[in-house]
Amino acid sequence: MSRRSHAPDGGRYSLLARLCSFPDPVNEVSARLVAAGVVVMAVVTIIADVPWLAAVIAYGFWARVLTGPTLSPLGQLATRVLTPRLPASPKFVPGPPKRFAQGVGTVLSTTAAVLALGFDLRGPAYVLLGLLAGAAFLESAFAYCLGCKAFGILMRVGLVPEDVCESCNDIWARRSSPVASETGTGR
Repeated sequence: MSRRSHAPDGGRYSLLARLCSFPDPVNEVSARLVAAGVVVMAVVTIIADVPWLAAVIAYGFWARVLTGPTLSPLGQLATRVLTPRLPASPKFVPGPPKRFAQGVGTVLSTTAAVLALGFDLRGPAYVLLGLLAGAAFLESAFAYCLGCKAFGILMRVGLVPEDVCESCNDIWARRSSPVASETGTGR
């Protein structure tokens, strides 16, 4: 007898819950590789004037915001192929800010795809992809995540509840405390 038969829904809920989960913590090395891939795809889309690639970029963001790297080809490449081959040690960061950043990327890339493919408004679409490429470049080259910074601001002003990311509270408290600055542990 299979384990699925014991659950009233045949185990489908747990499978869906596992599929639609986002890693927490996230390996920043993998996140930076994914961001580099987004930069390359966005720049190619703009320079080569290949508007259908905007839909591919949007799919990747939808896949990552909903399932982490599970259904994202770029996420799979980064986590399963590239990251294990790099000499860099993993650096784990909280997942909720990264998921928020993926959500922002989802909005920008989906809007760009709809503008380019649905309305043939390539100029505005490419402006959005350029903004996305700029943010992804900051993440990939300097580990500076604009979406994560916005998430932190939203937490500080109370628009994102503290229980959404308990580890974020600790990180931001350490970074802004005078003790952290004096000891060199804050950023």
